[in-house]
Amino acid sequence: MNIHEYQAKQLLERHGVNVPRGEVCDTPEAARDAAQRLFDSGEKLVVVKSQIHAGGRGKGTFKSGFQGGVKLCKTATDVFEKAGHMLGQVLVTKQTGADGRLVRKLLVAAAPEIKKELYLAVLLDRGAGKPVIMASTEGGVDIEEVAAKTPEKIVKELVDPAVGFQAWQARKIAAGLGLRGELMSQAAKLLRGVYETWWNCDASLVEINPLCVIEGKDGKPALVAVDAKMGLDDNALYRHPDIQAMRDLGEEAPLEIEASKHALNYIKLDGNIACLVNGAGLAMATMDIIKHFGGEPANFLDVGGGATREQVTAAFRIILDDPNVRGILVNIFGGIMDCNVIAAGIVEAVRETHLKLPLVVRLEGNNVAAGKKTLAESGLTIISGDSMADAARKVVRAVAA
Repeated sequence: MNIHEYQAKQLLERHGVNVPRGEVCDTPEAARDAAQRLFDSGEKLVVVKSQIHAGGRGKGTFKSGFQGGVKLCKTATDVFEKAGHMLGQVLVTKQTGADGRLVRKLLVAAAPEIKKELYLAVLLDRGAGKPVIMASTEGGVDIEEVAAKTPEKIVKELVDPAVGFQAWQARKIAAGLGLRGELMSQAAKLLRGVYETWWNCDASLVEINPLCVIEGKDGKPALVAVDAKMGLDDNALYRHPDIQAMRDLGEEAPLEIEASKHALNYIKLDGNIACLVNGAGLAMATMDIIKHFGGEPANFLDVGGGATREQVTAAFRIILDDPNVRGILVNIFGGIMDCNVIAAGIVEAVRETHLKLPLVVRLEGNNVAAGKKTLAESGLTIISGDSMADAARKVVRAVAA
């Protein structure tokens, strides 16, 4: 689950991370008043930031023609004007696709004078099986670009979860970022706070880009998390009802929301061949093999290892709600899964939805003979795939025809 920047900053602040003061607003009037409070407190500049689940907001374009989803302002009146151009409008960035995202909320925050931009993130290194802290002196740009062009500028530090993040590791990272003196002490505190946010919130990613060295009101340098991105592990949300309440359904695709109600893992794609598979790895392989034989997958859909007939039926309804779908490939390898349960669910779903599109089914594994018998005796037009490759060939041909 993704959350907004302002929500990520709330969680970071709980763990002692320094973030700019700000307020979230949903009307131009509220944005103006929030800005005025910041100016009255001594701030010289404020930033108005569109809150959507996508990067590249500053360089984005609203469908109305207004340029930029992040604006610096010197007066509350200017904030009011900019907020009026953003709220209720669709912002298109390099990460949203052509459809863009509707801006419903803004973050109005202090915009300190930035002396240096850094990069910081905590995520899971799946190869090492440990959390990893990544930092770079190249803040404000995509980390993928830094990794491709100047990988030596990325500092990585693995954390042993048995002992936690150590003070010496914080000092090592700070030194790698060129931070000295008072800034090293601040960095040690901030790094621990960011790591504890990741750990305590069961996050999959905490990214601060940029992490900035600013000039404080006392004239001394300070470290501040100027931006923040955070993704949470869906499987752990039951432990965090407060974070679960941060979910913004307006930022999610309607079909993905419907799938989550049935405990289905669904992601809509741009192709026309729908996939219904049990297991994330098999689902990815199924999409790959469809591409291999010249087709385009319309979705990622993992029904899990113990799907019921009801879930299979729900999966078919979700698939058919995508108007781009021209064919369906069901690819099941029954380990825990009973192939006959899936077969019965397919038959029920086809009858309920009055399916007219080509349907190719490949079943293997637990109780497969009974499953194939159920399909054969159903009287429905179902194309059988003898292998994953055979099934992919058949569905691509059927859609092309």
